Amino acid sequence: MVLIPDTDLDVFPLNLGGNVFGWTADRATSFAVLDAYAAAGGNFVDTADMYSAWVPGNAGGESETIIGAWLAERGNRDAVVVATKVGKLPGLEGLAPATVNGAVDDSLRRLGVDRIDLYYAHADDPTRPIEEIAATFDGLVRAGKVAAPAASNFSPERVRAWVEHARANGLAAPVALQPRYSLVARAEYESGTAAVAADLGLAVFPYSALASGFLTGKYRSGADAAGRARGDAASRYLTPNGLRVLAALRPIADAHGVQPTSVALAWLLARGVTAPIASASRPEQVPPLIAATRLELTADEVRLLDEASAPFAA
Repeated sequence: MVLIPDTDLDVFPLNLGGNVFGWTADRATSFAVLDAYAAAGGNFVDTADMYSAWVPGNAGGESETIIGAWLAERGNRDAVVVATKVGKLPGLEGLAPATVNGAVDDSLRRLGVDRIDLYYAHADDPTRPIEEIAATFDGLVRAGKVAAPAASNFSPERVRAWVEHARANGLAAPVALQPRYSLVARAEYESGTAAVAADLGLAVFPYSALASGFLTGKYRSGADAAGRARGDAASRYLTPNGLRVLAALRPIADAHGVQPTSVALAWLLARGVTAPIASASRPEQVPPLIAATRLELTADEVRLLDEASAPFAA
């Protein structure tokens, strides 16, 4: 377990993504995935109010509702750290105070909890001053609705401004960042956000850690991606540079007796992130995620992966 800075939240070093619940995993399958993760020692679940509004017939909130039902049925609320997000649900976009205050109540109701452990601003809202955003999230903490705020998809400059303003004025400051970061998406995080996170002492929970499934190795051609729920997103990496990363993952995975999934996530841990976010649509996909937390890559293996993924760096 690892402690999120400035909180009492101890989390497993693999954050289970809930974006698939209510999308590629129905309620029963989602429960099975959550059960498998918890049985392996996992205690940290990530979702958002807008999951999965992109699915025809869904309105958003489906993932939170499934997670809330699972927590209630298993009676394990106190054993699970729940993170969710606000700001991208259709009809409730942005970070205006009224939007955030209304959305948090909706999330609390769907999750069936009286407090959200980690509450992210899902994306920056440049129309709102940082001082207002800081005051809004501080208000949620003071009201007991949120344990700690966090930020996703913020520029390094806006993250620093929020944290420094909050700390200087006795407000609840973000304790974590959720950037896009993987072997095939390095430039944005490494060019500025990583330094800010280190300087401010923030936890880092990268999303798209497996690049929409591309880094599992199951997509090697357009035919592999065709017809799959995340095939379009994964197919963007079907380039010579992307395939070079897959080629580097395989021998390392074979040497350790694990899947490429585990190696891709272990690389992130070796690069110093707190816990990568990865999802599973079936319970049999959970063990490779868990295996990453026990896999120690050698310095040479990390270097080989750094070199193979260099075109995706700055």
